Amino acid sequence: MVQIQNTLVSLDIFQVHFCCDLTRCHGICCVEGDAGAPVALDEVVELEHAKDIVWPDLSAKAREEIEKNGVVYSDRDGDLVTSIINGKDCVFVRYANISPDGGKTRGPRCALCAIDTAYRAGKLRWQKPISCALYPIRITTVAGMPALNYHKWNVCRPALELGERLQLPLYQFLKEPLIRRFGQTWYDECHLVYGELKKAGYVK
Repeated sequence: MVQIQNTLVSLDIFQVHFCCDLTRCHGICCVEGDAGAPVALDEVVELEHAKDIVWPDLSAKAREEIEKNGVVYSDRDGDLVTSIINGKDCVFVRYANISPDGGKTRGPRCALCAIDTAYRAGKLRWQKPISCALYPIRITTVAGMPALNYHKWNVCRPALELGERLQLPLYQFLKEPLIRRFGQTWYDECHLVYGELKKAGYVK
């Protein structure tokens, strides 16, 4: 790992090429797994507000789960995560067909984030939990500092293949959420570190 300001960053963040390919993965990261997405305490208020905006886009089962148990729950480790349906789908999932060619043909049915969709439509000022925005980067704490690691998951193979074709490093693919979480100065330093690692032969 390398240290950037007060964070520790895995070399995978620079070495792995990654770009989400919804037409192939169908947004499966929002509907698979054994718990919801990690949520910071201050994000619960944002989720409550977003819920009211996206309520019509949520499934009947999602609305029932939220009314019964709320927008978040504590997982087996005691961490706050988004509520899920039947141990799988995030309650904020909405389904839509994504065209692979800009609308010329009907694409596959994909799981999308209702909150992110509302944000992009200008209905919300908050995009979604930072853990969702940063995926497949996961943040833990090591020696009192945030530590960024790449979470490997076989369902993301299409993203690895597209990222490799585009030669797009993971940290560049996640530029916007990284700046949102750590700031522009941090990201600029991250980019400098990438250049040095590349010169030294640690990245392609």
